[in-house]
Amino acid sequence: MIHELLTPRQVADACGDDDLVVWAAQDLAGGARAWAGGQAVLAAAADISRRDRMAVWGHPADAADLVRHALAELGPTYRPLGEAGLVEAVAGRVEGMERVAAFSWMSLDHLPIGPSDGVSWLEGAYDGEIARLLAADAPDSYAAPGRPGVARWAGARVEGALAAVAADAWSAPTVGFMAGVATASALRGRGLAGRVCRWLSGRLVAAHGRAALMVDDHNEAALRLYAALGYRRRPVTVSAVAG
Repeated sequence: MIHELLTPRQVADACGDDDLVVWAAQDLAGGARAWAGGQAVLAAAADISRRDRMAVWGHPADAADLVRHALAELGPTYRPLGEAGLVEAVAGRVEGMERVAAFSWMSLDHLPIGPSDGVSWLEGAYDGEIARLLAADAPDSYAAPGRPGVARWAGARVEGALAAVAADAWSAPTVGFMAGVATASALRGRGLAGRVCRWLSGRLVAAHGRAALMVDDHNEAALRLYAALGYRRRPVTVSAVAG
């Protein structure tokens, strides 16, 4: 029997504190919802990391039942997200659903070690400068100043110019989320992104207990950077209602 989970603690207990599901539940406010049924859990929230997402965990048949239930409650814009094998199995069980993307979810549960000097929070007066850096060197970034859920930015400067940035965006109570990582193209190769990501990751872990991020599997430089910081990698797949 499917039943709704009403608190973040209930979600964490039901899914073994799986960081992807706990993140997708956010704080169960602003329309975010979660359900459990059989041996599966689903958490869903609108417009997190630029998509209406539902994270699934558990047994494929039970997870498919939860996906059908959530789609009926929330609508077809929500995309199931989870471990690759699970989401592939769910998509095969839910009529009209197809695989649309694959990437890696990475998470960190300890403070990273290494240099992070020269990095600080960037206050609101820097939004224009951040936006220009992203437009020039990371135009596909999901995080940008002023977008819903993007809380604040960390950055480093070189000779007075903004050189590298990363955002605290779409964080959940017990999972901080890092996005919008970018370095000015003329300054790449100096370890600036590593410093900014190390600094921000440390603050996310200190504030939330864990940090997480999403990264494209073809971005080998980013994968190496995050692995060096201690992030653990998990391949994930996304499916969606066709059309």
